[in-house]
Order: sequence, then C-alpha cells, then structure tokens
Amino acid sequence: MPTKQKYNSQIGFQKLIATFGVILFLAKIIAWKLTDSDAVFSDAMESIVNVISAFMGLYSLHLAAKPKDEDHPYGHGKVEFVTSGIEGALIAIAGIMIIYESVRSLIIGKTLNDLDWGIVIIAATAVINYILGYISIRKGKRVNSAVLISSGKHLQSDTITTIGVVVSLIIVYFTQIYWIDSLVALILGSYIIFVGYKIVRKSLRRIMDEQDPDLLRQIVKILEENRHTEWIDIHNMKIQQFGASLHIDAHITLPYYYSLREAHQEMEKVILLLASHTKRTVEFNFHMDDCKTISCPVCQIKDCPARERNFVKKVKWTPENVTNVEKHTI
Repeated sequence: MPTKQKYNSQIGFQKLIATFGVILFLAKIIAWKLTDSDAVFSDAMESIVNVISAFMGLYSLHLAAKPKDEDHPYGHGKVEFVTSGIEGALIAIAGIMIIYESVRSLIIGKTLNDLDWGIVIIAATAVINYILGYISIRKGKRVNSAVLISSGKHLQSDTITTIGVVVSLIIVYFTQIYWIDSLVALILGSYIIFVGYKIVRKSLRRIMDEQDPDLLRQIVKILEENRHTEWIDIHNMKIQQFGASLHIDAHITLPYYYSLREAHQEMEKVILLLASHTKRTVEFNFHMDDCKTISCPVCQIKDCPARERNFVKKVKWTPENVTNVEKHTI
C-alpha cells in the first residue's frame, strides 16, 4: 500500500476513535452525575484523555502523511512519537487527579445514587472501548503506526479500569459500603499513572532512536538466511524509525577487485532483499567497503583470485556482529 494511502486509512480510523471518544466521555459524565461515584469519575477523567489524545493523534497523522521537504528531509513521521508521549503524560495527570479526589472522599465520606443506571451505562462503554481498542491495535501493527497502537492500548487499559468500576458499583449496590467506591478509584488512579509512564517511556525511546531489538533480529535473520558468498560481511548497521517508515544505514564488505558497477549491483541485491520482506517504506544508505587481508578467513568465495589467507569458517550474522563498527574477523 502506498505511503499516502496508508496514512489516509489511519486518519479515517483515528477520526472514528475521536468520534466515539467524545460520545463515551459524555456517557460517563452522565453516569457520574447520576451516581456521584469516585470510581465513575476516575473513568470519566481517563475518557477526557481519550478525547484529547484521539484528536492529537489525528493531527499527528495529518503531519506524518506530509511528504519530505527541505526542512524535514526524513519526513514528519516522528511526530507520532511526540504525540504518543504527550498522551502518556496526560494519562498520568488524570491518574493524579483521580487519586486526589478519591483520597478526599475517603476522608470526608459520601453516599452514592442511581447505581443501577450507572452500572448499565459504564458497562456499555467498556464493551465499545474494548472493541475499538482491539481493532486499533491490530490495524496499528499492520501499518506500523505508533499512534494507532498507542490509542488501542489506551482504550484497552480504559476497558480494564471500566470493568473494575462496574464491579465496584455492583459491590456497593448490594453492600451499601460506600468507601469501597473511593478505594477502587484510588487503585485505578495508581494503575492509570503506571500506564501513562509506560507510554511516555516507549515514546522517548523512539524519539531518541533507541534500538528496537525485535526489528533488528528480524532484519538480521533475513540477511543471514539469504546471504550471498560475495557479501563478505555486513557491519555497522543502524536502524531509525520515522513513524511507519524505516531508515537503514550499514556497511557491506565486497571483493576489492570488483568494478564499481559490480559492487553496486551486489549492494542493490541486499537492498532489494530487505525491501521485499517488509511492507514498510524503507530508505537505505549502504556504504561499500573493500575487503582486506583480515577478511580472508571469513570469506566464502572459493575461487577468489586475490586470496592471501586460507578460509577458516563462516561467521554467522547476529544482531551483535552486524551492528559492530568493525568488519567481521575470526
């Protein structure tokens, strides 16, 4: 799927999330006004974050869909990580507000009203949230969108907290022990802060180009399983992610006696191999190194006309040696 079409698909689904976010938030506000429940208040506060983050995600997808320009030679994809981080911070702030309100209620005490209607409304929002979250995560993984994955996880975490709210309302309804409501809100507030921290941490890792071990393993596995004898080694590999796009830097060691055309053809084979095994947009920057005498013991070219040392063994490519700055040696 072309990049523009991918982003249009993501934007359309994000609009759906934003619309449902507003509807579900209003439903929870109605339930809170009916019941005066701290637990329902905690759920409504998280829904405010859902609404804000949904519209922020929509804005970031519009930016990410823009083509590269003079000021942004790598495109605008990293804005997804920024908005995802802000979303995590907002979630944590909502958690703090919930804890404050629940502690206050535990101290002064309160009674609840119309719990039956509150249970029905909140339970309905839980079902809708879970379905939306499930679809958002699946779609986000398919198109490698940090925004959709983050939105989906947030919606599903919201579902977990909403189920907790429903259970607490049912218990309070039958027992009339009202402090249970505030205690549940206190627990949910702490959980929401933890979820927000995890989202912020992941976003910061992406912004700072922290290595993605799973992605690196996948790429190295493709290279190892399809390597040519002419590719003496691949080293100094670095991978950057820009939204749904990748940028891969690496050095490839080739026989020094190859003509420029022959060397370039071999380098292109590596690029085409990696490009054919991913649905993501990939930009490559491969540097060609000529082989040295130290490469002979690991070079598998049997009829090499320039061999100075005997072949010793094949070096299996791993994430550790492919990312190493130096050429492979025994």
